[in-house]
Amino acid sequence: MAVQTMLNAKASDVEANVRQARQMQHAGCEILRVSVPSMEDVRLVEAIKLAVDIPLVADIHFDHRIALACVEAGVDKIRLNPGNIGGQKNVQAVAELCRERGVPIRIGVNGGSLEKELLAKYGGPTADALVESAMSHVKMLEDESFEDIVISIKSSDVPTNVAAYRKLALLCDYPLHLGVTEAGTWRAGLVKNAVGIGSLLLDGIGDTLRVSLTAEPEKEIDAGFDILRAAGYPVNRPEIVSCPTCGRTNIPVEKIAEEVEARLAGSGVPLKVAVMGCVVNGLGEGKEADIGIAGGVDSAVLFVKGERMRTIHSADHEVYVQELLDEIGRMSLESIS
Repeated sequence: MAVQTMLNAKASDVEANVRQARQMQHAGCEILRVSVPSMEDVRLVEAIKLAVDIPLVADIHFDHRIALACVEAGVDKIRLNPGNIGGQKNVQAVAELCRERGVPIRIGVNGGSLEKELLAKYGGPTADALVESAMSHVKMLEDESFEDIVISIKSSDVPTNVAAYRKLALLCDYPLHLGVTEAGTWRAGLVKNAVGIGSLLLDGIGDTLRVSLTAEPEKEIDAGFDILRAAGYPVNRPEIVSCPTCGRTNIPVEKIAEEVEARLAGSGVPLKVAVMGCVVNGLGEGKEADIGIAGGVDSAVLFVKGERMRTIHSADHEVYVQELLDEIGRMSLESIS
């Protein structure tokens, strides 16, 4: 399961797109998508491909010539709607070049841009309407003997989104790209994506995903990995587990957990780290963690694999953070020695 995001710098600003692409690779992005609205913007493909070594998807609308130019420029995948690029002759041209170059086509269907006849037929952007639209676009490519296809059918309504993907998964074996479109800002968007994408992952549906947020692309990447982990998928990143705190809490759990999480971000250390507020439940609740601390009065117990290692005495939460990080560093060195 690959996590992807989309660059949001102006298409006309090549330097800004290249800079952001490098940032996304550093953040762990596994597939990158860029909007190419005009022929002039095709130059983004070569510039980004030279800057990063992760697959690049070109997002194309309306003009099939842009798709052809992006393939010629070396893009790894094309995202388009075969129904809006000017007819079957244009679909044929794109399919032929993509087949020749080994470039997949991702069909992207969106609840906000469904065909008028389907909206009239189903009375709105329903799950059935989304699926019918997707399958009609699939047929346009299959009619050209092109089957290197990925499909996404996104709605901003989570129940509709989930129902559509479930229906589609029963109709075809093509890879599915998961997401909830127009999900909103960080807080509300994260909830929508977690429910929508997470439900499908638990069903075993999906091959790639994007957590669409009105936020920095880095947040989409972090959220994508968090959703994968919550659904039980292996993620090569640190996981912080912490208690919700109560009246027994004796250490600043929130501060410690947030700082440890920030310090470990991007480390690629696949450890579960627990920050627990007290020793009453802390050791028991955190026993599945690789390492953690459980608070006491101006102290905390450091434990590894559920076993007490030592007691740290301090009124400064930074001391607990550093002790945890130092021990994680030792564990990491031991694992590779």
